[in-house]
Amino acid sequence: MSNKWIGALSLLLCGQLMASELVIESWRIDDKALWEQKIIPAFEAAHPGIQVRFNGVQNVEYMPTLWASLKDGKAGDLITCRPFDDSLALFKAGHLVELSEMAGIENFPSFAQSPWQTDTGAQTFCVPMASVIHGFFYNKQIFSELGLSVPQTRDEFFNVLDKVKADGRYVPLAMSGSESWVASELGFQNIGPNYWKGEDGRLALIGGQERLDNPQYVRVFEELARWRSYLGEGGESRDYASTNALFTAGKAAFYAAGSWEIAPFTGKVDFGVMRPPVARQGDGCFFTDHTDIGMGLNPASKNKEAAMAFLQWLTTSQFAELYTNALPGFFSLSNHFFEVINPAAKEMMEWRDQCDSSIRVATQILSRGTPKLGDELAEVSQAVLLGKLAPLAAAQQLEQGLKGWYGPHQGPQAKGQDCQCDVPAAASAAVGTLPAADLAPAMSPVASAAVAPLPVSSPEVEAALSQQLEAPTP
Repeated sequence: MSNKWIGALSLLLCGQLMASELVIESWRIDDKALWEQKIIPAFEAAHPGIQVRFNGVQNVEYMPTLWASLKDGKAGDLITCRPFDDSLALFKAGHLVELSEMAGIENFPSFAQSPWQTDTGAQTFCVPMASVIHGFFYNKQIFSELGLSVPQTRDEFFNVLDKVKADGRYVPLAMSGSESWVASELGFQNIGPNYWKGEDGRLALIGGQERLDNPQYVRVFEELARWRSYLGEGGESRDYASTNALFTAGKAAFYAAGSWEIAPFTGKVDFGVMRPPVARQGDGCFFTDHTDIGMGLNPASKNKEAAMAFLQWLTTSQFAELYTNALPGFFSLSNHFFEVINPAAKEMMEWRDQCDSSIRVATQILSRGTPKLGDELAEVSQAVLLGKLAPLAAAQQLEQGLKGWYGPHQGPQAKGQDCQCDVPAAASAAVGTLPAADLAPAMSPVASAAVAPLPVSSPEVEAALSQQLEAPTP
């Protein structure tokens, strides 16, 4: 489908469309009732003659199942898009229509479109829908009972954890030790942006100006290792569902959290939200606001006009407000202004005005080779959390893996940057802090990581990208 065709189609969609049934492919099975009871009826009311059906697939099986359906010509009309490489691979394989000139796409800023664009940004292939935010939840009743204040710095955070642990009645930090993705996404990639300065550090990794065994990344693992003593009895074998139950039952003071849990927790426990703590009061703050979900058009759809009508509806203020408030914890990526109703979701969304945000560090480009950085980061983060791998060894393992296939990390490191690396003195004995000589002198700030060009894909990277669709997603 050409861009000119899409532009012309935008004019036709104002009229009545012939009766059509659209099928949405998605991994968000948990949202099925929301789509069927709120989102789809709102669209159908405004677009009589178009019916929509939501087809959910289990998260870990979504990409291989979708890939097989697309190859067999059996996939639905609308494809729910993961960010970056999964969807880029689909686009390069010819299974997503280019939407660069679609009316309404201008309602999304460039950072929101980038997860569903080619590396150069020249082509857009999915409509951005929502992001999720990482941070911490805390139990307000426990805080009141123990006379605790919400910590802002790392020293304050560990002081509060120590007080809860000393009291003995509650688990200081609810977190799954048995699921590796939790250690990575809710551990390393949750607190990490404050160490590597968000997007500056992430883009410097992609450009080769920083390495994963630099001090700022080692220090993240050092803090993650300290968490182990606060997980409570059985924390090492606790799964994600049990962790959720522990917090909602009022038995844990903190929960290492993703905003996607706001809706399930609301009404079950009186909780507040907390940004990842900084090194010192007054330091600039960074947090993970991960562009998580978009939607694209299957070029094999027999209902392209109706599907385009749906995609353009996703660009409106009606959808942005409906989706954000119907599913608190998933935040619209559009430029539209509206009121967020859920208090916890509203506070998390306000972090965007207070701090700089970044996406998950292993998501873009750095997981296209073997070993895949995202998978290896989950593995080593869990090993550090459980005391099976030292922080420095973890960082070195990640860098060696990346260096094995990724060109920008195979030459000498050009530049680095300072980090918010202050850690409480008590940490050194527990986690094997690097000697001062290994951390000094401080590295120069990156001149401008945000404008560093992305590396040109090699044939090996392109081959890895094409294989992205075959494996289950962890």
